[in-house]
Amino acid sequence: MLRGYYTATAGMMAQQRRQETLSNNIANALTPGYKQDQATLKSFPELLIQRMESNNVPTSRGFRVPTQNTVGSINTGVYVQETIPDFAQGGLRETGITTDMALVNGTLPDEEGSIFFTVQNGDGEVRYTRNGNFTVDGQGFLVSNEGYYVLDQDGNPIETDGQEFTVSAEGNIQLPNQVTPLGVAYSPNANQLIKEGEGLYRLEADQGALDDVRANPDATFSIVQRSLENSNVDTNQTMTDMMQAYRMFEANQKVIQAYDQSMDKAVNEIARLR
Repeated sequence: MLRGYYTATAGMMAQQRRQETLSNNIANALTPGYKQDQATLKSFPELLIQRMESNNVPTSRGFRVPTQNTVGSINTGVYVQETIPDFAQGGLRETGITTDMALVNGTLPDEEGSIFFTVQNGDGEVRYTRNGNFTVDGQGFLVSNEGYYVLDQDGNPIETDGQEFTVSAEGNIQLPNQVTPLGVAYSPNANQLIKEGEGLYRLEADQGALDDVRANPDATFSIVQRSLENSNVDTNQTMTDMMQAYRMFEANQKVIQAYDQSMDKAVNEIARLR
């Protein structure tokens, strides 16, 4: 019976974690370039139950042989193994603002592949984002809304000296006196990226940096200026999933209440000393 407590409690904790993930998706439904997270549930390893017995051997002194008979396996609940971002392309929304840019996936050679803008965070480290809601800072550099420098193909901050510029579909920023290719990185397996918050992703410390997408002849992309990529959160489906998670949480809660009533009866009625 006590094992049932743990199983139901594990189910409640898993649904709570799932609810938190879905709530975060809803909160970022209007964040440009946001990729919704998906919570993956996994069951704990099954336990094999065996019955310990002994058989009497008919001898003059009496001999008992211990035996083990398999009863079956039992599962002890589920847990949230990890949350995986869904890198599906979001819809485009026209803004009319020169510094807004939307990445559009073209033909990608890898099923789990995706492309990203490259930016430099406050510590000078390279990060990746799908949020093209950029602006120009007081020094004339192209930056993200958080103030992170947007990098070019060579990993340098891009100086536009104002908002009067155009961006070609190939990702080239065309200024009066120069053309600067935007840094657009390609990851063959975007699920290996670690989400940091503020729409940023990074690689493990020992994995170096992603290659520019232009280095892969099989990968194509385009950039749409004066537009933003919407998040890929389906609010209707997410609300339905949140209700489902809540109902499953309630079901596990009722199981615990039933166990509690059974334990109360076992302790205060069945085991009462007379």
